[in-house]
Amino acid sequence: MAGYRPEPDRDSREWWERVGRREFAVQVCDACGTARFPARAFCARCRTEGAHWREVAPEGTVESWIVNHQPFVPGLREPYVVVMVRLAAVPGCFVYGNWRGRRPPEHGERVTASYTRVDADLTLVDWRPGP
Repeated sequence: MAGYRPEPDRDSREWWERVGRREFAVQVCDACGTARFPARAFCARCRTEGAHWREVAPEGTVESWIVNHQPFVPGLREPYVVVMVRLAAVPGCFVYGNWRGRRPPEHGERVTASYTRVDADLTLVDWRPGP
């Protein structure tokens, strides 16, 4: 995939490493136990810094989606669908990814993560109907 790529940073690096191993995890605050995604340096609830990663089921429901018709990423064919998924294990958390269903998504539809290995350094989380 030439062109625009996610760039892991201090907070997201472990997320990307886990996704590369096909693990789905969220951060959990060490002080108050609040789960969060995306990864952040501070807890939004108690404002402390400490956190650890916890694997969760890579499942959720479709909250919303868009159909992209713009050539933002060289090599990707348009149109393609990007879904916003509400995680089942962490209802306040949303994850975005490409839709891998054979038909359009439906609001509230149950979905499962699938992993797309782009190259040796990048694996993406996509979503398909399920479980």
